[in-house]
Amino acid sequence: MKNPLYWVMLFGMTILLLEQGLPVRSQGDSQSDNKVMDNITVRQGETVFLRCAQGDVVTHTAWLNRSSILYAGEDKWSVDPRVSLVTLNQEEFTIKIENVDMTDEGQYVCAVQTSSRPRTTSVHILVQVPPKIINLSKDIVVNEGSNITLLCQASGKPEPSISWKLISSSGDLASDDEYLEIPSISRQRAGTYECTAVNDIDTDVQTVDITVNYAPTVSEGRDVGVTLGQRGVLECEADAVPEADFEWYKDDRRIFSGFDGMEIVNTGSLSKLTFFNVSDGDYGNYTCVAINKLGNSNTSFLLYVVIEPTSSTLLQGPRAVQDGSGGAMGVHSHTCLLFVVFLPFLLRF
Repeated sequence: MKNPLYWVMLFGMTILLLEQGLPVRSQGDSQSDNKVMDNITVRQGETVFLRCAQGDVVTHTAWLNRSSILYAGEDKWSVDPRVSLVTLNQEEFTIKIENVDMTDEGQYVCAVQTSSRPRTTSVHILVQVPPKIINLSKDIVVNEGSNITLLCQASGKPEPSISWKLISSSGDLASDDEYLEIPSISRQRAGTYECTAVNDIDTDVQTVDITVNYAPTVSEGRDVGVTLGQRGVLECEADAVPEADFEWYKDDRRIFSGFDGMEIVNTGSLSKLTFFNVSDGDYGNYTCVAINKLGNSNTSFLLYVVIEPTSSTLLQGPRAVQDGSGGAMGVHSHTCLLFVVFLPFLLRF
């Protein structure tokens, strides 16, 4: 291996000019002695090959990166294990750099010493980097009406473009910026938001979930008619985030599951109050209250009596349509009460 001082003296002018950012020239060179190859564009993580033509008259040759000598002939000067010698003969001098990174971008020079004069060949490596989202808003939980700003930042080369969109089926909110502003967010804007970073190399996608809390809204109560001794069910449904807790009342008295043969079962947004054997005392007005930390809402029901048809009542025509639980739906309460009042008179005929 040649003494390092020898190589520094041989290529000293080349190194000095490279550090100053000037065109590569060896002392005494003419314009024709220096060649500039086309740029080499390589993706991050790939392998690049640097080839330099030789010749019978070449006595010494070296590959340089900026101010560093990578290879001087067969002698490796670089301590980087990714750099290795591929070919060195009379035709070519080729080295390779594996797993290319952004730090490898820049100018490379093949310096050749012939019997008459030195010459150089230079090439510029351009490293392209796929986009990577490096800063993204976290999943958030907010109350309805809050102002929201989502942030998405990405690295890459070429610089990636950023876009946002709401990917739920009911959403059409979108933005072509790293920021997404959502003023006074509504429950309809809750869902999964997708940030996409795109450049010529690849695409990176990540998501943010927004949960919007709001007070319960209860569906209108549906009156239910049930025959004495039969099974009856009152159903209360509430839309709320977080899910509502339910309370049931008969007039002003709260009802608990198991009270007087009644059962309360809550499943998600639905609460059912079930009467397994309806008695006279069960008929009346009921109230369902749905509650979460943002508020409450309520609705009322009427559980009314339905008289089973007899030979006498059939003369009066149809009074009710039986439901699947053995009760009847769609008969207004005061009609049933009038029917009960006049029943003794009807039976006399």
